[in-house]
Amino acid sequence: MVRRKKEKKRPDWGTLKGIVLLATPEGWRHSVLTMEGGMLCGRLDVPVNTDPQDARDAAAQMVTELARDFHDIDVQVSWNPPQEPWSWTAQVALAVGTKPAALDAEV
Repeated sequence: MVRRKKEKKRPDWGTLKGIVLLATPEGWRHSVLTMEGGMLCGRLDVPVNTDPQDARDAAAQMVTELARDFHDIDVQVSWNPPQEPWSWTAQVALAVGTKPAALDAEV
């Protein structure tokens, strides 16, 4: 029996460009923004009483793993200074020395 080579399919949601992290009474919530204008929302998998720095680290790790697993790219997350004590935003950018997946396809 001949097996087909498993092709990686780019997910319907686009390349990641930002994160919004919110501390709520029910837990840590996140929205991940994409370059194409999409948004992925959910709950961060950390306890409610997690320190904000640890929650930011967990959110950055989640986004880094998503980019690597689904887009085969490495990204860096840069947190902006908070404007509210319960809300944080970050920019997601390609890591230095990383080519976008579209360029790899052309080579």
